[in-house]
Amino acid sequence: MAQARTAAGPIEALTHTVSGAVRAATRKVRVIVVLSVILIGGSFASAAVIQMRLDHARALDQAAFLETKRAQEIATDFSATLDRYVALGTAFATATGTAETSAALSEAGGAALKNIAILSQGGQLQFEMKNDPHSFLPLPASAWADARNGRAIVPGDGHSMVIAFTTGGRVVALQLDLTALVQPASMEETVIATRDGELLALGTGWHDVPPIASLANVQGDATTRLVDLPTEHRLVALAPVPRWPASIGASVQTGDALGPWYGSLPLYFFLIFGPAIAGAALAVLFVREFERRARTAEAVKALRATRPDEARMLVRLADAERRAIESERAKTEFMAHMSHELRTPLNAIIGFAEVIECGMFGAAGHPKYVEYARDINAAGRELHGKIGDILDFADMEAGRHPLDVGIVDVAAIARNVIADSAGRAFLRRIKLTVALPDSAMALADGVAVKRILANLLTNALQYTPDNGAVRVQLRKEHEAVVIALRDNGLGFSKAEIEQAGAAFSHFDRPGSTTGTGLGLSISMALARRMHGAVRIQSSQGEGTLAELRLPLPTTH
Repeated sequence: MAQARTAAGPIEALTHTVSGAVRAATRKVRVIVVLSVILIGGSFASAAVIQMRLDHARALDQAAFLETKRAQEIATDFSATLDRYVALGTAFATATGTAETSAALSEAGGAALKNIAILSQGGQLQFEMKNDPHSFLPLPASAWADARNGRAIVPGDGHSMVIAFTTGGRVVALQLDLTALVQPASMEETVIATRDGELLALGTGWHDVPPIASLANVQGDATTRLVDLPTEHRLVALAPVPRWPASIGASVQTGDALGPWYGSLPLYFFLIFGPAIAGAALAVLFVREFERRARTAEAVKALRATRPDEARMLVRLADAERRAIESERAKTEFMAHMSHELRTPLNAIIGFAEVIECGMFGAAGHPKYVEYARDINAAGRELHGKIGDILDFADMEAGRHPLDVGIVDVAAIARNVIADSAGRAFLRRIKLTVALPDSAMALADGVAVKRILANLLTNALQYTPDNGAVRVQLRKEHEAVVIALRDNGLGFSKAEIEQAGAAFSHFDRPGSTTGTGLGLSISMALARRMHGAVRIQSSQGEGTLAELRLPLPTTH
């Protein structure tokens, strides 16, 4: 009993440990979902890989079956052809050696029969059909032994071969032309070799000469093998030539044999990755929904566990936060929707002031009226510009300022902006120098670029004293087009540079009138939305350098 309790103790401990680990893992939804997706995706991937291997083997087996059948058919025809020449050789050996007999047998042999030699058992030449057979005699010792015992085949010069056999106590050797012996159509992807693998004939479809070991078929059985060559890979089916020590090899490139299998690869990849991607997407949605509900449940549980006064405080804080968010949204929407309501009466004031100033319907009656109309027009235009900046800033804050980003000529835009400001620079005797190329393409919104350059040039002229200088230069860098505006004004202090670009930040200078402080802020916001930037560099008393950087168009 003691031993039983001792043995049961570790088992219970292990069971308790495993069950605890399982319970802990089940509480982590993300871990469970990730493991499930891995297992499901792995199962589909394993099934797809197994099916790919089976289909790959099936494609090769089918190609091997077809090529074996073709090799056997060619081998049977080749054997019949050789047997016909054996009959011609036997007739020549037994007939009287006259010129008429040789001519008749040569005509019967056709273009493939090049010569016949009759040898004694000792190897001495007795007589030949056409000419001296020294080109293929004497036969190698192994071929001579095979010919005396049955039949032999000897490779020739690449275009011919020699078959030898014994009849009537003498050895007959026939030299045959391979190019005339076999049909070119059947030899395109075919190879003929001896049982030892010596090459007799190679089809025109082969790019490389196969090694002897890949063609050897000593056993004389039908077999298939894969042959790897420097420039190609082939499936070769060898079939023995009946009654002859030779083999016919029918071949096909493995790429052609596996063509249907390669066509099915996209389906395999879809079977592997499709369920995994779908499972991962569903897992993400499931985890988000589960965690959202879990957080809600935890919040409700925590709220119920708190005391009534703490619960009321939490409710008030949540209500205050909600009201603050709604108030901010209402303010933004109010500013964004006030464009028509504010600009319409200002346009009317400006228009009527211009009518009075120009005397469109006759003289006003007193010169002061024209002066007052001119003041009303100027004030209205100034107020219109400031309100426009405020409303545009509110639009961008609310995300309602659309941009049409495309390929624009920044150099042409810069010329238009400079032309609009040239009169102001001339009146204040400010030297305005320009260095622009003929064209400079950038990826940006043309209207936004014009507004940014107008703001930067206005600031440069505004903070430059009379008789000063402003230089506008455009250059191309590695990944950007840069428009630089440099003035020799009073510049900015380090503290002012840190505040530059903040909304409603403006810096007073002697002799200059500042606006709402939104021009630079709007310019920086527009540049960021076009994936560019506006950079300000300045030292007090040394002028200011403002740069607009815009991305270059992508090239394909």
